[in-house]
Amino acid sequence: MSLLEKRFGQVVREEREKKGWSQELLAEAANLNRSYLGEIERGLVTPSLVTISKLAAGLDVAPSTLITRWENDAA
Repeated sequence: MSLLEKRFGQVVREEREKKGWSQELLAEAANLNRSYLGEIERGLVTPSLVTISKLAAGLDVAPSTLITRWENDAA
């Protein structure tokens, strides 16, 4: 696990928590497995562009929103 994956996971978690959602709700909205979402949030995996797009759609944000937040926070 690198700092980059960990920070992206934090961005996803923060966006999810802003909505007041559980991991289960986001996983369902993004059509992802809840366990996999947990691994993303903990920075244990590197999500693909397809997964980032699914997360963004589930969160009702543009994929660039997640990437920009990650990029700004990782710098």
